[in-house]
Amino acid sequence: MQRFIFRNKNKIALINGILIALAFIIRWTAGYMEIFTGLLVAASILGLIPIALQAYQALRVKVVSIDVLVTMAVGGAFAIRNFEESAIVTFLFLFGAYLEQRTLNKTRSAIKALTEMAPETAWKLMDDGEFEEIDIDDVDEGDTLLVKTGAKVPVDGRVLSGEGSINEASITGESIPVAKEAGSGVFAGTLLDNGTLQIVADRVGEDTTFGKIIELVEEAQESKSEAERFIDRFSKYYTPAILLVAILVFLFTRNVELAVTILVLGCPGALVIGVPVSNVAGIGNGASHGVLLKGSEVIRDFSRLDTMIFDKTGTLTQGKPSVAEVQSYGDGIDEARVFLASIERESDHPLALAVLDEIGETDYLEVTDTHVVKGGGITASVGGCRVIVGNQALMTEEGVPLSEQVREDMRRLERSGHSLVLTAVDGELKLLMGIRDPIRPGVADDLESLKKLGVKNLVMLSGDNQGTVDAISSELGLTRAYGHMLPEDKSAYVKDLIGQGEIVAFVGDGVNDSPSLALAHIGIAMGSGTEVAIETSDVVLMNSDFSRLPHALGLVKATSRNMIQNIVIAVGVVLALLASLIFGEWMNMSIGMLVHEGSILVVILNGMRLLRYKLRPSYRLGSRE
Repeated sequence: MQRFIFRNKNKIALINGILIALAFIIRWTAGYMEIFTGLLVAASILGLIPIALQAYQALRVKVVSIDVLVTMAVGGAFAIRNFEESAIVTFLFLFGAYLEQRTLNKTRSAIKALTEMAPETAWKLMDDGEFEEIDIDDVDEGDTLLVKTGAKVPVDGRVLSGEGSINEASITGESIPVAKEAGSGVFAGTLLDNGTLQIVADRVGEDTTFGKIIELVEEAQESKSEAERFIDRFSKYYTPAILLVAILVFLFTRNVELAVTILVLGCPGALVIGVPVSNVAGIGNGASHGVLLKGSEVIRDFSRLDTMIFDKTGTLTQGKPSVAEVQSYGDGIDEARVFLASIERESDHPLALAVLDEIGETDYLEVTDTHVVKGGGITASVGGCRVIVGNQALMTEEGVPLSEQVREDMRRLERSGHSLVLTAVDGELKLLMGIRDPIRPGVADDLESLKKLGVKNLVMLSGDNQGTVDAISSELGLTRAYGHMLPEDKSAYVKDLIGQGEIVAFVGDGVNDSPSLALAHIGIAMGSGTEVAIETSDVVLMNSDFSRLPHALGLVKATSRNMIQNIVIAVGVVLALLASLIFGEWMNMSIGMLVHEGSILVVILNGMRLLRYKLRPSYRLGSRE
């Protein structure tokens, strides 16, 4: 019976409203007071049933809820035969609950949209060589799947064959399609705009990036912040206190209507709902913009940030070194490039890969007598020549003369943060390459936005040499930068700042920086939502999109402001209602309930503004949003 009543609570509110409307129409037109009173009595009893049941359930767990106060208030009004008040109060309370649920559902629109994007079927390659459509739950890791134009990618995996462009907005928040070809990674829930792809499943079901996003955002929206926990504790004692005040007022004044009105006006509904709706809407906005905020507590710490620490490689830089400048000396340069490529193709060192990318397609020669000099480079025989590839120290050790021009070029490149690769053939220096990990496009603007948003210190920690670190720091306008930092050095630095009372965020790749990510107040992971990044950090910037960071900080600050606004609105309305009751003549139970329900709607609508939040242009400074 209870389930039936709760399931039809909105219909009860509608019937309640119709009965009240009919009562007043009959009174104003025909003047039948008996029918007027009978309809109001029926409306009062009907409307009170779901409210009283909720009050009973609350009392069973020893909680004096708002429903208890309203039930007592309606019962009191009914006892003194104020049927107008009792009927109107029940309708306003039920209608307010309907509006509250309706608007709260809208704040969860990000989750609903994500869930609807989840694919339900997949085309699997069967043993007979044909593709067959199967339920998504029947897909296993290693299965080969077909994705056609306009279809959703069903799993995380990689492209085996075919080409196409995929809209990855559900993962990254970025609407520009991304080209895919053989070897490219793909995410579940993304949409193939054009082309046809065959992919192999790497992660399926809840283990996909898309599945983890939904799980994390749902958990985050259900989590409670310190402010919410305080309000829960406050309501636990505040509600019985209002009940006690109403009883004392009745004992001293013998005015039942006044005591009942205090019960109605003192309901802390807007206070209870105001903070959660802000958190839910803020987290939902982040999810739709490629920012995962893992819980309400993250919002509190993130919004009070003092210092933001960055790893260099893969965070401020692209994580893929490339040759930025090449200087050649003397004759036989083309031959030297072939010798260099022949040696470097046997290495998987990042600098070697950068050199091969620079040289491009060429004819390779046989390499013999290879000797690796630890910390220096390589010596080998190529095409009948002795070739030395490495740093300045190796050249000096091998007796390769370096002219003043070469030394000046080296100093210039080192000052600008380049790693050097020198190539000598038969004792003569032929090539000097300056290799650098390029800074992410737009990072300087994003860092300036963070400063405008109130971050006092921007610090870079890197395992690279201090010269390179200083060059990048100067280019980006960082507060401090330290090189030669091992993972344990980084975590020790974070711990020291926390010990000094600073609120610290660490931005890294979520793998080798996991100790620092876990130790900082806010761990922010770059890394396309990889499993390690998601598990270790508090915030995930999907697709390693650094430009989402200013949006994330602006969003949590807006969410914190929104929470405070809702608390002020809720407390202010209750105080104003009680003051009007004590010092004014016009306040009554119906007006109080109308204002009370209105305040709940106001704080919900105020919280919902966060769903449309975007970083103000004055903060964006060329952001790619």
